Amino acid sequence: MSDPAPDTDKLPESSLISHLLELRDRLLRAMIATLVIAVPCLYFANDIFSWLSAPLLAQMPPGTSLIATSVVAPFMTPFKLALLAAFFFAMPVILYQIWAFIAPGLYRHERRFALPLFVSSVVLFYAGAAFAYSVVFPTAFRFFVKTTPEGVRMMTDITQYMDFAVLLFFAFGLAFEIPVATVLLVRTGLVKLQTLTSNRGYVLLAIFIIAAFLTPPDPISQTLMALPMYALFEAGIIMARLLVRARPPDPEGDPA
Repeated sequence: MSDPAPDTDKLPESSLISHLLELRDRLLRAMIATLVIAVPCLYFANDIFSWLSAPLLAQMPPGTSLIATSVVAPFMTPFKLALLAAFFFAMPVILYQIWAFIAPGLYRHERRFALPLFVSSVVLFYAGAAFAYSVVFPTAFRFFVKTTPEGVRMMTDITQYMDFAVLLFFAFGLAFEIPVATVLLVRTGLVKLQTLTSNRGYVLLAIFIIAAFLTPPDPISQTLMALPMYALFEAGIIMARLLVRARPPDPEGDPA
């Protein structure tokens, strides 16, 4: 007597459940990594805030300082900053868990293509944050201090400063992903390389508009983001052109 045939209606359901379980495990690992990194970040919360505020304090006039306009701000602001720092430092683990979740569904040649992009995206994200801290912060704060009206004493609230600084960190981190985004657009065929190269003027205009949304409302931060973004766009064009020239024919095999 032969075995009963499997119920094909249940196969998609079981596959969906297995994918959801794997997604849960990946998210749990990312959360655990963030919590583990948060422990030392919380311990050094005040030191992290001192490091973050150093570029502004270096530009402020003598006799001025940051202030706290709320009773709980001296505790809550470094606490929130420590949690954001944990998320920031855990970004490679988070991105890896996302990549590991989608990797089994990729072809072998797509995996070879995706892994360098993953590494590049992590490096560029931290490069953008480092650029914001080392170049944008001193330049923007020097501009703000020098343009302070006569008779106004600059004393910035620590919570507002933290929000401003964290926004710039993540904004520049995301902005530096332009080469990866450009390569993906060309590699997937969503945009032709010739279209990007022939519309550089529109791209430059779009970059300045995006920079205006991602940065605080001042021309210094906007320009300091837009110019590197356009340079990275040109770098993405070069990378995409090299990739298109070296692109082998797509294999017809199944995913590895």
